[in-house]
Amino acid sequence: MDISDYRREYTKGGLNKADLSNSPFELFEKWFTQAMDAKIPDASAMSLATVSADGKPTQRTVLLKTFDDKGFVFFTNYSSLKSKQIEENSNVSLLFPWTELERQIEINGTATKISTAESFNYFLTRPRGSQLGAWASAQSSPISSRQILEGQLQKMKTKFTQGEIPLPDFWGGYRVVPETIEFWQGGENRLHDRFEYSHDGNSWESKRLQP
Repeated sequence: MDISDYRREYTKGGLNKADLSNSPFELFEKWFTQAMDAKIPDASAMSLATVSADGKPTQRTVLLKTFDDKGFVFFTNYSSLKSKQIEENSNVSLLFPWTELERQIEINGTATKISTAESFNYFLTRPRGSQLGAWASAQSSPISSRQILEGQLQKMKTKFTQGEIPLPDFWGGYRVVPETIEFWQGGENRLHDRFEYSHDGNSWESKRLQP
């Protein structure tokens, strides 16, 4: 199928040096708030790219759960493929594709496990069904049928019939500590606005990139 003529112009606005903040986290928070105000479905969804020890990349969508000037946090099963690749190679990339606003944000940095206490505090806020789901699924492992998965969930419901569900020792969060953060705003005639923040160890510096 030839889709070479499938295109449109980007006309929703530009991004200028004067629009930038001293900290990329301030600009990220501003854009994230605007994405939520625009009612973008799953505004917290981000693509996470990891690379194995032998150089094979993998991507998947995960949900951002918290962020501050320390980094961006998501949660997962520590036995999953993404976790195994992070243990082999901690360099990762995040991408927020807010196409409705003709924007995207790319974050490159390193991922490290957060503390058990931090993971537990978040785990307590999850709906009970999601807590049980974390126990029921051996994420990324093959399974022969949906029925077996549902059976595993039922076993967890029986096991944890009352009281607080404990944090699985194989489940928790990662914090992506950024080295570069790029803000992209679509422009007419493919002359997009791109600004990249980079950290020199002490402070953040920004520069415009050609589209």
